[in-house]
Amino acid sequence: MLRTATAKWSGDGATGQGGLTTQSGVFTDQRYSFKLRFENADGKAGTNPEELIAAAHSGCFTMALAFALGKAGFTADHMATDAEVDLQQADGGFAIAGIKLKLKATIPGISDEQFQEVAAGAKANCPVSKALSAVPITLEATLA
Repeated sequence: MLRTATAKWSGDGATGQGGLTTQSGVFTDQRYSFKLRFENADGKAGTNPEELIAAAHSGCFTMALAFALGKAGFTADHMATDAEVDLQQADGGFAIAGIKLKLKATIPGISDEQFQEVAAGAKANCPVSKALSAVPITLEATLA
C-alpha cells in the first residue's frame, strides 16, 4: 500500500508559499508558508508539517488502540486522542523535540491497569510511532 502527497513551493523560505495536496483529495493545494507555520498564533490560516504529523499520529495510534483493545476483549464506546508535536529551535534550525499523545477513553469493563498496558502497546506498535521513534513520544491515557 502506498499513499502520496505533493508539496509545491514558490519563492524563498521566508516569504515564499506553497500548497499541499493529498492523494485522497482531502487537501487540495492547502496553503502553507513560513508565516503560517511560525507566525500564525492560532494556526487556523493554513497548515504546516507538524500539524499533519499530529493528525497522522493521533489517527494511527487511536486506530491501533481499537484493534489492540479488540484483541484483549474490549470495545471502546469513545476514544479521543490529541497529539501535540513540539517544534523547537535547535542547532541553528528547527527540530521536533517530542510528541505528546493525550488519550481520553470510555471503555466498558476494562481496569485502569489493563487500559494502560494496552494503550502503551498501541503507542509502541502503531506504524506512525515506529516511523517517529527518533523523537521522544509520551502518552497520557485517561479513562473517563
